[in-house]
Amino acid sequence: MTRATSRRDTRARIVDVAARLLQEEGPVAVTTRGVAERAGVQAPTIYRLFGDKDGLLEAVAEHVMSTYVSAKAEIVEAASAADVDPVEELRDGWTMQIDFGLANPALFRLLSDPDRVRHSPAARSGKQVLQARIRRIALTGRLRVSEHHAVDLIQAAGIGAIHTLLSTPPDQRDPDLAPSILQAVLTRILADTPEPAHQAPIEAAVALRAIAPQLDVLSHPERQLLAEWLDRAIKAMSANL
Repeated sequence: MTRATSRRDTRARIVDVAARLLQEEGPVAVTTRGVAERAGVQAPTIYRLFGDKDGLLEAVAEHVMSTYVSAKAEIVEAASAADVDPVEELRDGWTMQIDFGLANPALFRLLSDPDRVRHSPAARSGKQVLQARIRRIALTGRLRVSEHHAVDLIQAAGIGAIHTLLSTPPDQRDPDLAPSILQAVLTRILADTPEPAHQAPIEAAVALRAIAPQLDVLSHPERQLLAEWLDRAIKAMSANL
């Protein structure tokens, strides 16, 4: 075994131990000494690999989130291949996200820290999964706001729902809260009907914006210009809704 391989294995073992401690006992339990003992290493090893406790928590958050996001991405890809209704797939993804947050409160709080999210590759990947879900809806002509606005609304609503539920004692939580929040968002972003013959201009514009990057009959500058025009039109029409 090479030194690099040994270092990776040691790092992975430490992250796995810290992740279990975080999930079972919360951030307070993730001490360098406690993690080192459970991982069978010396405390200086953790400092050498992660810098400090915050560095270790960063690594744990990235590891768990990356694994979770990879699973979500596979679900989206499978749903697309199987031609699953994108709105129902979005609902399933929402439920999965809420359940994940409630099952991993300490990790959720780490991952919802704005300073941490801005620099997190896993968080960016997670947002890309949501963007892919919204893109699938846009392509059906059912989206009546911009993709960017829809993604931000769903992301903000999901974070707020989880925070609210986590701040409520488990036996007092409203089981209809998260589904009701999602339904309110869907009412805002979805058209009443997906049939092209009944599309209003904004749904048609959003659908065309979704496929604009793939219009190979246009040059790259032309695709950029088309996207800019459509973004402007969608923003103007959305303001009148």
